[in-house]
Amino acid sequence: MQGNLYAVEPAIRVEEAFSTLFANPVCRVERIVSFGHASPPGFWYEQDEDEWVVLLVGSAALAFADGRVLDLCAGDWTSLPARCRHRVESVSDDALWLAVHCRADEA
Repeated sequence: MQGNLYAVEPAIRVEEAFSTLFANPVCRVERIVSFGHASPPGFWYEQDEDEWVVLLVGSAALAFADGRVLDLCAGDWTSLPARCRHRVESVSDDALWLAVHCRADEA
């Protein structure tokens, strides 16, 4: 498999576009194009996997259940441990993310 992270997306941008670039039993790498789509009101991500995410293009703000807000610009990355309640509070129309999801330790 191969591709280009910056390949042009389809003209219809109704929803976020998720593409799995690599996956095995413990790790998944995704390309996410947001097109300005923030999380719906009241929606929280609370994943069973650890996640590392980098914003490659654009700007965004992640909100956390504890009230923190993390403003991101191109090149910024963060780690989101499993079950960390978070949401995409705002995102630019051109946002491009790379996310790495890994199975969390069960200890």
